[in-house]
Amino acid sequence: MAQVPTGTTFFVASAYAGAQATTVVTNATEAVVTVTAHGYANLDIVEVTSGWGRLNKRVFRVKSVTANTFVLEGADTSSTSFYPTGSGLGTVRKVSTFTQITQVLGINSSGGDPKTVTYRYLESDVEFSINDGFAATTTSLELDADGISLAGYVALKALTDVQTDTCLRTNMKSGAVMYSPCTVALNETPNFQDGQVNRVVVAVNGIGRPVRYAS
Repeated sequence: MAQVPTGTTFFVASAYAGAQATTVVTNATEAVVTVTAHGYANLDIVEVTSGWGRLNKRVFRVKSVTANTFVLEGADTSSTSFYPTGSGLGTVRKVSTFTQITQVLGINSSGGDPKTVTYRYLESDVEFSINDGFAATTTSLELDADGISLAGYVALKALTDVQTDTCLRTNMKSGAVMYSPCTVALNETPNFQDGQVNRVVVAVNGIGRPVRYAS
């Protein structure tokens, strides 16, 4: 069923627990990760670093927790061509705090579209096109410029100052949720326009493919 943006809420990861080293990351339709006494619970959100480029710096939800293992929900690492066996080790760290970004006036998204390489053999009069990954994503959130004391604004300002990796969580009206690994850059200079409220813009620059869950 089609949805409209009204009711969408945004959160930014403003604090993380310490990173823990992974000792096993399996090839599976949903990767199983081994971290001794990790302390995670089902539905926790974790950022992954990995020797597998397609998994590196992505964010997933945790499920099927045991004392020393957990599953990265939706992380399909079954292809040993893309995910060579044994080379996916790295770290995981849990998002310990998501802070809501309130008073969002507008949103613009770009990028994420497939990149292509076009070529033609000399003996042919027809060009060919093949996929070559995806373009970087950028999302711009327009915020009320007078909300400088709000928790979300403060969190965005702090993350802008240090430029550390973070994650944008988007909760949609349908119940779907999306996690986008990113960095953020808040421009605190207000935009003044007659007939409009004063607003500032935060750029959310993607550093990995987002993950969407239906609920």
